Amino acid sequence: MAMWHGAMDNRGFHQGSFSSFQSSSSDEDLMDIPGTAMDFSMRDDVPPLDREIEGNKSYNGGGISSSNRIMDFLEEPIPGVGTYDDFNTIDWVREKSRDRDRHREITNKSKESTWALIHSVSDAFSGWLLMLLIGLLSGSLAGLIDISAHWMTDLKEGICTGGFWFNHEHCCWNSEHVTFEDRDKCPEWNSWSQLIISTDQGAFAYIVNYFMYVLWALLFAFLAVSLVKAFAPYACGSGIPEIKTILSGFIIRGYLGKWTLVIKTITLVLAVSSGLSLGKEGPLVHVACCCGNILCHCFNKYRKNEAKRREVLSAAAAAGVSVAFGAPIGGVLFSLEEVSYYFPLKTLWRSFFAALVAAFTLRSINPFGNSRLVLFYVEFHTPWHLFELVPFIVLGIFGGLWGALFIRTNIAWCRKRKTTQLGKYPVVEVLIVTAITAILAFPNEYTRMSTSELISELFNDCGLLDSSKLCDYENHFNTSKGGELPDRPAGQGVYSAMWQLALTLILKIVITIFTFGMKIPSGLFIPSMAVGAIAGRLLGVGMEQLAYYHHDWGIFNSWCSQGADCITPGLYAMVGAAACLGGVTRMTVSLVVIMFELTGGLEYIVPLMAAAMTSKWVADALGREGIYDAHIRLNGYPFLEAKEEFAHKTLAMDVMKPRRNDPLLTVLTQDSMTVEDVETIISETTYSGFPVVVSRESQRLVGFVLRRDLIISIENARKKQDGVVSTSIIYFTEHSPPMPPYTPPTLKLRNILDLSPFTVTDLTPMEIVVDIFRKLGLRQCLVTHNGRLLGIITKKDVLKHIAQMANQDPDSILFN
Repeated sequence: MAMWHGAMDNRGFHQGSFSSFQSSSSDEDLMDIPGTAMDFSMRDDVPPLDREIEGNKSYNGGGISSSNRIMDFLEEPIPGVGTYDDFNTIDWVREKSRDRDRHREITNKSKESTWALIHSVSDAFSGWLLMLLIGLLSGSLAGLIDISAHWMTDLKEGICTGGFWFNHEHCCWNSEHVTFEDRDKCPEWNSWSQLIISTDQGAFAYIVNYFMYVLWALLFAFLAVSLVKAFAPYACGSGIPEIKTILSGFIIRGYLGKWTLVIKTITLVLAVSSGLSLGKEGPLVHVACCCGNILCHCFNKYRKNEAKRREVLSAAAAAGVSVAFGAPIGGVLFSLEEVSYYFPLKTLWRSFFAALVAAFTLRSINPFGNSRLVLFYVEFHTPWHLFELVPFIVLGIFGGLWGALFIRTNIAWCRKRKTTQLGKYPVVEVLIVTAITAILAFPNEYTRMSTSELISELFNDCGLLDSSKLCDYENHFNTSKGGELPDRPAGQGVYSAMWQLALTLILKIVITIFTFGMKIPSGLFIPSMAVGAIAGRLLGVGMEQLAYYHHDWGIFNSWCSQGADCITPGLYAMVGAAACLGGVTRMTVSLVVIMFELTGGLEYIVPLMAAAMTSKWVADALGREGIYDAHIRLNGYPFLEAKEEFAHKTLAMDVMKPRRNDPLLTVLTQDSMTVEDVETIISETTYSGFPVVVSRESQRLVGFVLRRDLIISIENARKKQDGVVSTSIIYFTEHSPPMPPYTPPTLKLRNILDLSPFTVTDLTPMEIVVDIFRKLGLRQCLVTHNGRLLGIITKKDVLKHIAQMANQDPDSILFN
């Protein structure tokens, strides 16, 4: 899932560069330029640990000190101080401390006046209002995407002369000349051959329909990839790997912005309609998170605090899954299990509310006209039997094998795309894959239909009125046993459908490997479910026929008498879908809940749990990473996985920089360096921050200062404070000593200094260091020995060390 990223160079200090640092901390304000190459040169950057100067409070690492502020030129907060650079990680501790400060201030003021009390109440209510807006917007966009994709998918096969805006199903609903048996055939719906050559019979009509199907597919795919490339490079892929990384505290500007939302919504409809082997469910999570990020800008509380904004994005991800599957509870659990890094109890409640509002909004729109939130909602009523756990576990094994195979082959293909000329021609790649898919799909009715319709067909439990080939059984039975249909011998249509489904399975398995990761919006949930549902239906029909012809066998005779309804092939399809989706994503709890919300059948939880756990165990045995974690590692994002244990016996001194033969650590002294000395260090290094010590001889640690804040503060001082020149002394102390007459004014920068950075000793085990980084969301910690500064460990160093210990390429970690 390589993307066109903006250039990411850490510029050296130069005069007149202050404007370049006055960037908002918004994830949407900076759009990356399409086609620009990202600078992946390796640097030992120290992630910035910046801070905003507020009131009389000074941030001190783990807490807030109430020491009086020094009255120097930093009377007002300076624009740019306290924000983050692109492709850097936020400081969770500082952001939480800042929010506690803000909340404390509002609470104290609320006792002073009625207006302040109203402001306090509105501040407390703003989170719930934001969730309401996210739910409404996400549900509305999902409804728009569903309706548009359904209509454009049918457009490949024909058009409704009674109103071109009707899809095939709605066109024939409105027709007065349609019978129940031929409900898909009505005079108002015309195939392209009927419009062009006035007939849909014969070989030439078939060729015309074939040609138009491929042409529309190519047009939709071309429009999708062109819009992504031209306007929003970040709109490609599923978005879930990047959202996981963003929720862990990483900044990717533009990824959740306005242009990304608009282009992703449009191109998602085009991509789904093109007939490619992809789904809209993953990208709907990205769309919902874009809605959440944009709406955050209406509330100061969330606009100015990156950690608070990530709580909102966790809730938005839940709303995205809620509208994708019509599963509000599954959406909340998906956000908790799969994407969120920090998920407090308050976020759980708000996620539940956002998912509820989103599902209600989509239900009100009713995009499929069946009062359901998804196209493949089904209901089963036949009980399952204990022996059936064996085929369910077999499906779980198949799902695990498919998941492991898919991850390895897809990652290998995506790596080839990133490292060869293939990645330079995204439009050509998309058109070639679309052409192959469309040409192979049209002759087979199960590949020609949309994947959601295919899953719906496979999940369906055959009734008397079903006209599908999958329900073409020989009907010699009596109905004296009740309304349920007994197991019956398969007719010619079922056998024909089995062959077509086997070919569909092979095509889906192969083509999905090359489709996922192209430069168009592409989700993986639906193709994975389709692969599992096909395998499950094939196995279910096989079991059904086995039980019919051999009901006297020992495995059947105790619970399956002749003429009884013993096996439900649709249930096998559902279990297979869950198994394959679990094998690819490694979801467990949220997957089972999503599947039973889809089917409305609590009695099938045990089969779903058995298949989901089996697929996870099998897939984990063949490879520890799910597809999203694999893509995070492929792209070099700094994601510290909370689920993995660090079991190696290394120490902080083994990982810290500088190493034994490296140059000494670049530090600033608290009271002996001039402006020129600091500017020289800034221009000659690419580090994002510097430790401050008492003196170079003592190396006693005073604090940590961010490069970005230094540059902004020095430039601001040159503009606003008379007499500051290159020979002015910079003080990080509380009081500066009296200076001789005629010496340049001093520059006091204590207010931008973090006075208590996190430190560990050189003998601290790395398992403890890794735990500190995970649980506190640190970007760096300093290493000391007997109180003297020895070195520094950054998040990138930790990730590189973990990769090295796992025999992986440490240079694959590209960002801080």
